[in-house]
Amino acid sequence: MKNIILVLSVLLLIGCKSKPTFEKPVEIKYVKLSIIEVDENQKKKAYDLGKRTLMICNTSKFIPFNENEATQSVIQNTTLEKHSKICLKFRARYGHFIDLKLIETIKNITENEIIFRYKAIYEHSNANKELRVTLNEENKISSLKTMEWVDSFK
Repeated sequence: MKNIILVLSVLLLIGCKSKPTFEKPVEIKYVKLSIIEVDENQKKKAYDLGKRTLMICNTSKFIPFNENEATQSVIQNTTLEKHSKICLKFRARYGHFIDLKLIETIKNITENEIIFRYKAIYEHSNANKELRVTLNEENKISSLKTMEWVDSFK
């Protein structure tokens, strides 16, 4: 009986032994910032560029980002075709875009970026959309993302 318990214990230890990882994943650390802590110029830039992006759906005037406003990957991914497809869907579901309301700012310490979480206000009351505008250390947009609004940052 003792031998069976000993063998099962050894097998359990061998089975539970974790495999060594060669590369440790980078842990991204976020810190919530008070809105008043963030530089006014950064807030204005994030708001203006975010609003300009969503206003395209109302005006149909596509103004691409330039190298002073956004990173190269954002410039390449922000195309008239993509905007047109999104605008058709948003206008049908939510009506006209009205404005953005800054809800919170979060600092990504790992990447040294500031994430601005805006609640997008649309004509229809069923709209519960969020726009995230991320500014990097050069004050360029490094990410634009729309999603359903959730109260907690994920």
